[in-house]
Amino acid sequence: MAMAGKPMLTGGCQCGAIRFALSAAPTRVSICHCRMCQKASGAPFASLADIPHEHFSWTRGAPSAFRSSSIAERDFCAACGTPLSYRRVGGTGIEIMTGAFDRPDRVVPTSQFGTESRLGWVGHVANLPSKTTLQNYGPERLAEVFSYQNPDHD
Repeated sequence: MAMAGKPMLTGGCQCGAIRFALSAAPTRVSICHCRMCQKASGAPFASLADIPHEHFSWTRGAPSAFRSSSIAERDFCAACGTPLSYRRVGGTGIEIMTGAFDRPDRVVPTSQFGTESRLGWVGHVANLPSKTTLQNYGPERLAEVFSYQNPDHD
């Protein structure tokens, strides 16, 4: 797809080798708790934004793909390992991992799937004691930490 004007949302992998852009808002943002999504994301669930192919493009690089089932492939960056998407084979869209967006706060889940595999503790996460990164590391130690991740913009 050729982007006309400024893209609505952008994102990419940790190292910056892969970037993407959307020309329209996702049609759905969801959380999937199925075991395949847990394994693919390395997390208790995957959060995915569904986008029709005509509103999505890879703008830098090309991801590698793993056929995770008879119906789907999952894209990832071969250089840094960032999980990027879920695609139904022959489908009309792509589902992008919400953590890969430059502004993940703009892609808010509204539904859940695969709840038969939802971990019992997930619903209690908001009630756990919490600290900011600064509180956890302290200013001196945090000042010594340098990120090698690509910034959240092109």
